[in-house]
Amino acid sequence: MSGEQVVHLCFVLFSRCSLLAVKLALDTNTSTAMAFKSMFSVALLLSLWSTAGCDFFVEGVLQLECHDRYFVIAVDLAATGEVPRFEAVDGTGTYAITEHYAAKCGYSVSILSLLGLVELRASYFSCHTEKGADFSFRFNLITSYKGVDAYYALNKTCSSPLPWSPREVTCEVNYMEVSVRNELPCQSGLSDGRSTFTPLYSPSTEDWQVTFQNPDAQLPPMNLSQARQQGYIVDLVHDRIVFRTPYGQPDSYLTEVTGVSVEVVHATVFSRQSWVVFMVDLMAACSKDEGSYDSGYMIWNTPEALYPSVGKTQISFGLNGNLMEQAAAVQKGFIMERYNSTVQIGIPYNAEGGYRKSFVSDGLFEFYIFNLYLKQTSVDERHEETVLLYRRTLVTPLLSSPLVAEDQTDVENGTFSINLGKVPRDVELTSVQLNGQGFAVPFSDAIAYTLTEVIHSNKSHSYTLKVPLHDPIVIQEFSKETAAMLHKLDINYTLIVTPGDEPYHYTISVTALIAVSPPSFDVVCTESGIDFKLAYRSFDYLWDFTIGSDRLTPVLAAKHGYTMSNDSQSLLLSVPLFTHGYKYTDIGLKGFLGTFTILVRDRETADIMTSAIKTCLFNTTEFIMCSTNGWMTVVVDLSAVPNGERPAHFHLVNSFCVPKEVDGTRVLFSFPLHSCGSTVKLARENVTYQNKIYLDTSENTVEGMTVQCMYPLASLHRLFYTLKFESDKEGVGTIIPFVETTKAVPTTVTPAKITTTVTPQITRSPSLYLAPSYPTARYIKVYRVQSQPGQFSKGPKGKLQVKKLHYA
Repeated sequence: MSGEQVVHLCFVLFSRCSLLAVKLALDTNTSTAMAFKSMFSVALLLSLWSTAGCDFFVEGVLQLECHDRYFVIAVDLAATGEVPRFEAVDGTGTYAITEHYAAKCGYSVSILSLLGLVELRASYFSCHTEKGADFSFRFNLITSYKGVDAYYALNKTCSSPLPWSPREVTCEVNYMEVSVRNELPCQSGLSDGRSTFTPLYSPSTEDWQVTFQNPDAQLPPMNLSQARQQGYIVDLVHDRIVFRTPYGQPDSYLTEVTGVSVEVVHATVFSRQSWVVFMVDLMAACSKDEGSYDSGYMIWNTPEALYPSVGKTQISFGLNGNLMEQAAAVQKGFIMERYNSTVQIGIPYNAEGGYRKSFVSDGLFEFYIFNLYLKQTSVDERHEETVLLYRRTLVTPLLSSPLVAEDQTDVENGTFSINLGKVPRDVELTSVQLNGQGFAVPFSDAIAYTLTEVIHSNKSHSYTLKVPLHDPIVIQEFSKETAAMLHKLDINYTLIVTPGDEPYHYTISVTALIAVSPPSFDVVCTESGIDFKLAYRSFDYLWDFTIGSDRLTPVLAAKHGYTMSNDSQSLLLSVPLFTHGYKYTDIGLKGFLGTFTILVRDRETADIMTSAIKTCLFNTTEFIMCSTNGWMTVVVDLSAVPNGERPAHFHLVNSFCVPKEVDGTRVLFSFPLHSCGSTVKLARENVTYQNKIYLDTSENTVEGMTVQCMYPLASLHRLFYTLKFESDKEGVGTIIPFVETTKAVPTTVTPAKITTTVTPQITRSPSLYLAPSYPTARYIKVYRVQSQPGQFSKGPKGKLQVKKLHYA
């Protein structure tokens, strides 16, 4: 909708004096309202409304109400602006209701910013009220928009619903008013405020005068015109004489009655007619107690008997012009007590009808405002009733208004949950900082955090913030004292008091301890090896993973032929069969068990905390294992025999070393390196143990494959030692296919040798393998040298080369 369209629509609606126009302008839930408000303020809309000659009254914007003894106008400040003005209107003209004029003439104007209202109260005896059988009020409300004033006529006629007591005293917020029943035989001159009255001793005996008394002296009398000039009003309304005075007049005085400060104006109006003098006592006395706050109650005191009373006075009171009897007030939490001739009223801080406001000043505070209305009735010895009406605005001091944060963290569900409660209704959350990083409220859908607002029955509200425990924004530290992972979140809430933009910051730190347990790998067996997988947790940096004593790193993985993938989310390690770190058991022709272990160590102490161990069953046609304890285990397939003959027997160089298992042409040998005729070849950097497999056919003995294990010298602790073979590393095994055929069985048995051949003596029948046969060479001390790792690969001409194989 364009600007021209909005203006056109606005004037069309206003020209028809449609209430819908203003309602649309004030209704924030319609698109038309948004169009209006984007172009005009409410004050301007109402100005246009007035220009169109329409009635101002709109429900929810303006209220005109008649009460027992006064008339009230309440207008929404959104419609009037911040500085509305009122004029009183009568047949003589218009009169601006200023602060001074209001106190003099029986008006009180209050800006109730907490309610968003401006309120005008007018006494039924106020200056410009038309006082006939009823009371007619005429006012102008003046608003201003960009320097242009708009006038709204507000008129109302009220009737007093209750009969008047002989004497009624009103203690308003800005003036005191006394009205008494008129029992004078002559009333001439009293109602003419413009008349000039002479003193009592004046020859003009019918002139009325007023004199004021105080404890120190009696002041000289003055006529009613002079009294009016000094701010006093004396008037005759129907059958009642009315006297009104602002507080703090020169002729008033303060005194204490039963410990309560009281302001008194003692006026006497008199007239002399011939030899008779008529006098009317018009004393106004009002408690000046400003109230005090104690233990959740606003306390206000007034003397029991400011006016003569037989027995106790009758009290009824309430808030905002509403009266309750004592029993009903007590049920609502109010207190009324009497002690030492003093009446004490206690208003609970959360009383219905009170107003609350938040305030920021080096902290969050609150104060409460109560518009007390109290009626005190006394009866004197002549059974004449005096009614004393109080209107008092009571304000508490600044009270601390602490917010309450409750840590509702759910560790099992992995969520920080913080409830910020007791947030006053006029305080709003605008942003949140999490460990120094700011987020505007409401949160964006793109972030993983949630903020939920809940409105409570007491009109406060709360915010629940949820942040995942393992979110990157959370600080995570290992606590040695508790042996647990400490998760920490520093929260800074920024709130503002509305209306306004004064910020208030509320900070809280929450922590959560999560028990630290070593990680657990997911492990699966494959045809070619074992796969280890670990999904990282936030605290898994506390551990080291090792293969034996070697820390698992990409360099180590490449060195040993592992396939390793490692990122911030997970670790994947594929360990091929026959690589470093395997342990082999239950070796047979049908397969064997391979076990691989990853140790989990404490990063600081290197203590083993747990391990990931996996044992898998593997099947392969051929393999050779060279163990660290000096054994060679080999499975070979000897089906490729020359001439296609089927062998009857198999053995090593020593014909008494026969297979451990035979399955057709597949055989399994397992024997010590120093036995079964093995030869030893010592080179500069390694030592090689070699043996051969022979096949016996019906006619010949065929020299089959050559098998050998090669060890780096640097890894050997003992070489040719008479008791034990030890190596740091596995040997590299090789199976060499058929190379030649012989015609006869060897006639000599050659033990493991370096340079000589020894003819053995056979002393027992063939067995699975022979006891170790050691060379004649004595102990050879071998110094460590830099090890040169080999590789797992297929050799030339079908040779199978295997490096670093364990045998358990």
